Amino acid sequence: MAKYVLRLFDDRIGVKAQGSLPAENRIIFIADGSATVSAGGGAATLAANSAFFSAAETTVTGGAEGAYVLRYELVSVPETEHGMLTGENIFSELLLNASMELEPGDGYLMRCDRVDLPPGGIAYTHTHQGGGIRCLLRGEFHVQTQGKEHVINPGEPWFEAGPDPVLAWAPDHKPGHFSRVMILPRALKGKSSISYVNAEDAGKPKLQRYTIFADEFIAI
Repeated sequence: MAKYVLRLFDDRIGVKAQGSLPAENRIIFIADGSATVSAGGGAATLAANSAFFSAAETTVTGGAEGAYVLRYELVSVPETEHGMLTGENIFSELLLNASMELEPGDGYLMRCDRVDLPPGGIAYTHTHQGGGIRCLLRGEFHVQTQGKEHVINPGEPWFEAGPDPVLAWAPDHKPGHFSRVMILPRALKGKSSISYVNAEDAGKPKLQRYTIFADEFIAI
């Protein structure tokens, strides 16, 4: 096993502002606005609530209204780059660094999805088969794990290691919508990573809805 860091940046990119990033396993999620992303000889113009995966050098250009980008990267330790997106009319901030121990090679995939819970929605006590960072997009979210409860507000990130049981819910008066990037075994491509701790919860109605944007094999 080797040490890696899964990190999340908040990038605010002005109209037609442009910044470049070195090659890393990376997900760019457009939280608001629009942007054009160029990498590996291809390009895509992304609207809000869409995402782009690349392991190549990447250039991001703000659209007609600029862009609010959540950028997730998996990098080796020690980190060789600070990771900030730089350029005129660009603001970049590191929100979270999460340490992970992974087996070098091609045994993993990088998944980006969005999870939407209505007011009062509950994600019953569960685990995942890999770690990941989440960031709340809208509403409010409560996360209970390892004997502590955390209240998450919009723009705030949190990390779930995977094997630690988590109970999470949206309050009765607000929804809980968040983006998420997880590092999972490649055998889970197209499959759910969740397991419920209590057998009786597996059959209960689930109010959360999932939208997968990227489910890409990676080499580390």
